[in-house]
Amino acid sequence: MTNKWKWIFFFLLGLNIFVVLLVVIMVNMPIKDKALPPTDGPAEEDVQFHIQATKADLNKIINHYIEEEGLTSPIAYEVLLKDEVELYGTMKVFTQDIEMKLTFEPEALENGDIILKQKSISIGQIQLPVSYVLKFIRDQYDFPEWVNIQPNDELIYVSLQRMNLKSDVKVKVNKFDLVHDDIQFSLLVPTN
Repeated sequence: MTNKWKWIFFFLLGLNIFVVLLVVIMVNMPIKDKALPPTDGPAEEDVQFHIQATKADLNKIINHYIEEEGLTSPIAYEVLLKDEVELYGTMKVFTQDIEMKLTFEPEALENGDIILKQKSISIGQIQLPVSYVLKFIRDQYDFPEWVNIQPNDELIYVSLQRMNLKSDVKVKVNKFDLVHDDIQFSLLVPTN
């Protein structure tokens, strides 16, 4: 009888070791980034309208867009613009909800798109590799196709020119200074 319990003990011990090794291997596997989308500059026929915005205005628009476009997922998230871009979310691990906060430093590109460089990350009390967390977010959250998460580079590429707006209007960022609340956009309206 003790021989049977001994085998069951070693089987369960082996199973636990296997599960732990599998998790460690999966966490340390390299992540492949998707290629950044090509962007076209504004057409010469486009009429440009220049817009000055504030963080408060953009916070309302961003979170309304997330709700309106159904960009919700099994994991609740919210984006806030403060002195940097902050992403708050809750993810379920086993039976517990774990809160996370990621902060990004925005950079406006010459082509009118934005790069969000990962600045800090906190997930409850757990310290995980940034690339792993960004890959998890990319795989679990429902983002629009014009938001490209690059886990290996620790950044998010926001291709505003690929954003689908009514009447084929395009958005181009001219300045994105959150610290001084100086946010400038151009709306490119096609005339054809």
